[in-house]
Amino acid sequence: MAFHQGLADYRPTPLTEVPALAAELGVGRVLVKDESQRLGLPAFKALGAWWAIHRTLQDHPDVTRLVTATDGNHGRAVARMAAMLGLESHVFIPYVVSAPAIEAIRSEGATVTIIEDSYDAAVVAAAEAATGSAVLIQDSAWPGYEVVPQRIVDGYSTLFREIDLQPDLVVVPMGVGSVAQAAVTHYRSESPAPSVLGVEPARAACITSSLLAGEPVTVETSTTVMAGLNCGTPSSLAWPVLRAGLDASVTVEEDEALLAVEDLGAAGISSGASGAATLAGVRVARDKLPLTEDSTIVLISTEAAPLNLRD
Repeated sequence: MAFHQGLADYRPTPLTEVPALAAELGVGRVLVKDESQRLGLPAFKALGAWWAIHRTLQDHPDVTRLVTATDGNHGRAVARMAAMLGLESHVFIPYVVSAPAIEAIRSEGATVTIIEDSYDAAVVAAAEAATGSAVLIQDSAWPGYEVVPQRIVDGYSTLFREIDLQPDLVVVPMGVGSVAQAAVTHYRSESPAPSVLGVEPARAACITSSLLAGEPVTVETSTTVMAGLNCGTPSSLAWPVLRAGLDASVTVEEDEALLAVEDLGAAGISSGASGAATLAGVRVARDKLPLTEDSTIVLISTEAAPLNLRD
């Protein structure tokens, strides 16, 4: 957190109360952690990526190029920091990512390679390209590659440390599971600890499928409006933390996420489908959660709404 506080653009993001959602869900309070503007970018990803880059360059000062795979916001955050440091960046992107998201990454000065395959395949391609003076800055982990992903998770902890109240339920989106890992790690260090609900697209439910199977599994993915959560394989670091510490997991459909985008927008909160998935998820799971009329829910909205979301 001290590192983030030392950045010129750092400020805590808003925690916005939405009474209409509290009334709908039959609870005392619903607050949305609004990550639509974070360190000059429209998503929370810079918190993790920039801390990991900072620590990696301390260990490897001869690095000249940062390499990553992304569904959008993570890659842009890596590219932004590379440009700020005078480094090159190379970002691998699965073909399902929208043209505006790709152009946003290119606008940061990155070399972009489109992979005609899944996010998982883009990660493999990025890892293979990180040779010589290049280093991989990836938010998903696998055996043998866990130092950088753990630093990214550590960077996300600032988001949760900024929340200055004691909720009963925290709802987080899950892609490979890294931000959910950060949530569980943070809240399991507190007493009393809130419940943590993880949410992911029905079309890319690698964490829920793994929880049901009792072991990490890879699922096939295609397209989803929740582009930032379109991941087929859990992070090897996140998996044991989520298996042991996640209270519940739920999947949401496309229309449910889009409705949540509209409803958060009506409350003055700009949220993309990946961020608004948390509202969609708590709506789906509400009747199975131990909530009362006095409960406080915090929804983590991880990104701003892009233009032409329905296109």
